Amino acid sequence: MPKVTNAFARAMAQAAGMTLREDGALVSDGVVVRRISETTDDQLTDTDYFDLLDWIRREHEDEVALVEAYAKLIRVDDIGVLGLAIKTAPTLRASLERVERYWRVVTDTAVYTLDQSSDPALLVFEARTGHHPVLDFRNEGALAGLARNMYRFVESGLVLEHVAFRHACRSDPGRYADLFGCPVRFDADRNAIALRSSMLDLPNRLGDAAVSDFLTAHLETEIGPLTHDTSIRADLLRRLTPALSNGLPQAADIARDMGMSERTLYRRLSDEGLTFRDVLTEAQSSLAQELLRESRSSIAEIAFLTGFSEQSTFSRAFKRWVGQAPAQYRQQREPA
Repeated sequence: MPKVTNAFARAMAQAAGMTLREDGALVSDGVVVRRISETTDDQLTDTDYFDLLDWIRREHEDEVALVEAYAKLIRVDDIGVLGLAIKTAPTLRASLERVERYWRVVTDTAVYTLDQSSDPALLVFEARTGHHPVLDFRNEGALAGLARNMYRFVESGLVLEHVAFRHACRSDPGRYADLFGCPVRFDADRNAIALRSSMLDLPNRLGDAAVSDFLTAHLETEIGPLTHDTSIRADLLRRLTPALSNGLPQAADIARDMGMSERTLYRRLSDEGLTFRDVLTEAQSSLAQELLRESRSSIAEIAFLTGFSEQSTFSRAFKRWVGQAPAQYRQQREPA
């Protein structure tokens, strides 16, 4: 099951004026207001983490203010050796390369990818879990926290080109621009921080290549076992979702892209108690719900984007998945 370091949950609780104790109790003004499972190795399951975030944001009157408070509180120091390796890397580029390679040490619910193929470069943040109502909020907090820390550990002169989110804006866009210190785009194709390539060469305040290399060697020993524990479901979901607009992906094609035989893919899915059809349905359902909530696409367009050739077939499948027709689902989630 995907895990998340407890540091992120503690910082969000603190941002909301509460305390998350080691025994899983969330305390507000001395009163336990909610409980989650006791942490193991200072990590939460993704279900506990997302449910906790969702509860906190629903209790808070101002989500943007909550994201801002979280960004101010969370520090790279809170994520152990990885945080130290990020701070002591000689340049911002080296820091972000460490974020990209070693983020799985702190969570396997999302990954960062540093795309330097164009200018501006993009630090892309991509979920590796199924749908959850709090993911848009989590994504805002993740990028806000990392952006704020970049301003802290880079020596001087850092300017972000823009920040992008796949979801629609839920508040005043100007407040997000103030939060990130740059333009913020919504309804984008990726969640990402964009910055000019020249920014990547900026030195870090505590840059020390020897120290960072020592810490990086330690991180290599940590990610070794994690490489073998990566969920095939999460990897498959990541590949299936963008492929749906071209029709239903075939298992043989996806397996080839993943560097394995179709038989091996089926076997690894079976080890997790899944079939290819299970994960394909999850990808279709999650994407359909996201598009109905966040996009202005018609139901016919959403049917196409989720791999259906007929709207009627999509509508029947969607009702089977969530117990509501697509139009009803969308209507109930529109702002009052």
